[in-house]
Parts: sequence; structure tokens; C-alpha cells
Amino acid sequence: MQPIQQQDDAGRYAKCIEVSKRIRWDIERDVIRGRRFDFSRKFLPDGISKVNELAFLSTGGRRLLSQIQGRTYANMFGLVERFIGAKILDVSRDHVLGDQVKLEALVRFTDEELKHQEMFRRIEGLAAEGMPVGYHFLPQPNDVASVVLGKSTWAVLALTCHIELFTQAHYRSSIEPDTELSELYKDVFLYHWREESQHAILDELEWRRENVNLSANERDRAVDDLIELVAAVDGLLQMQAGADADYFSQIYGRAFSREEAKQVRDGVLKAYRWQYIASGVRDPRFTGILGDMITPQQSARISAALAPILN
Repeated sequence: MQPIQQQDDAGRYAKCIEVSKRIRWDIERDVIRGRRFDFSRKFLPDGISKVNELAFLSTGGRRLLSQIQGRTYANMFGLVERFIGAKILDVSRDHVLGDQVKLEALVRFTDEELKHQEMFRRIEGLAAEGMPVGYHFLPQPNDVASVVLGKSTWAVLALTCHIELFTQAHYRSSIEPDTELSELYKDVFLYHWREESQHAILDELEWRRENVNLSANERDRAVDDLIELVAAVDGLLQMQAGADADYFSQIYGRAFSREEAKQVRDGVLKAYRWQYIASGVRDPRFTGILGDMITPQQSARISAALAPILN
């Protein structure tokens, strides 16, 4: 069975190369196309931003909060793709003197992640052009990457696979009929999804390859690492949700009551937890891959850690 599985996996790496060549896109030619943001439009669909759950906000207020979240979305992906690119470059070394098809697939993956970082830096710049001063993205990408990359490869690949898969859910939300959604941001979702859908395949292959090399005790420690990484992500989300809620309150146009301010803060955190955690961990493909690797006891530990975030 193992040689057959290895042949099948080799074919999946090769297919990712073929698709990578066929769908290759350019930031300026295909995504930006000389455009600027139209600030009469939302940046994120309601299914991602959850702004429609804040009924006391005006239509313009919900649109503004969507734009703030869209700016953070760009910064957050610029952050996560920094450690993703570094980890994929690291695991690609296992193939340097081995299967060159696998090496090429991972080198292409890394190159595309660098391009995505640049795209999201461009989106941040375009968002800044039309938004009031006072916005701050608090997490520091290099500091975050150093913490993440200090964990086991199994846990980092698990987190990476989770991230690549939730971009698929975000793309599906972006193509729902919505005449108020920014056409430029819709293209960001589209082109990001095109390459991330291939990256998710490679994540799974490398994650499974790492998994078979672990002892039971090593895997148990790796599960602890994954739990710690998710908690760290949630800590970043709580910090940025607070900063974004404060920024929104400052520029909204009227003072919020204490209860309204709390609802804004809670609403932004709920949206961020959906965007960066729940939409991935609830993905059937992710739960299926993870479930193949862990014991029921380990699954219960992960579920217990996620419960306060998902509820």
C-alpha cells in the first residue's frame, strides 16, 4: 500500500505544479489594475464581517466597520503568510536532494506566498489612502512568526493547512450576490483563492508526511503546540479587535453608549474569531485530516480548548 500511496502523492504534487503554471497571476495586471478603493462600498461580505448583526449601526456605519475589518484582513494575511512562507521553505529542504517535483511544488508555493504578502501590503496602502488617521495594526509580523516557528513542524503545518482552507470559505462568501461589495476586494478574494486552493493540497501532503515520522509521544506534544498556537492567534485577535473597535468608535460620527461600545467590541471579536479560527476548524476537510492523525483523547483536548472561542 505504501508505494501506491507514494505514487499517488507524487501525482498530487505534480498536479499542483501544473495548476500553478496555468493560473499564475500578477498583482497589478490582474488584481489592482490601476484601481483605487471606492469607499462607498463594503470591503468584506456580511457573512465574514458580521456587521449586519449590529442593528443599531447606520448603513454607513456598517460599511465603515466592514472597511476597517478589510484593512485588518489585509494586514492579518500579510502577517500569517510570513510564517507560512518561512515554514514551507524550511520543509522544502527535505526534498532538495530527493524528489525534484515535490521540491518545485514547494518552491512555487513559497514564491506565491511572497507575492501574496506584497498584494496585501498594496491593499493596506490603498485602504490607508481613503481612511481617517488613527488606525493601527498592533501585531508585529516578525515577532509573531518567531513564536509560531518555534513550535513543532506538525503543529505549524496544521495551523497552515487550517489557514489555507478557510480562505476557501472566505472566497465562497465573497461571490454571494452583493451589489454593495467592493469589486477590487472581490478580486482579492478571487485571486488569493486560486493559489491558496493549491497550497491547501500541499499543506495536507506535507502535514501527513510529517505525521508518519512522529512517535506517539511526539504527536501528543505537537497537539499541545497546536492548542497553544490557536490560543496565541486568539490573543492577537482580541488585541486587534479592541484596537479596531476603538478606532471605529472614534471616527463613527457620534458617541456610543457604554452598551453600544461593548456590542461593537464583542461584534468585531466575534467576526475575527470566525474569520481566522472558526471558519477553518469547522471545515470538514480540515476536521477529516486532523481526525485521521489524532486519538479521541487528543481530539477532546482540542475541542475543550476551542470551546470558549467558538461559543
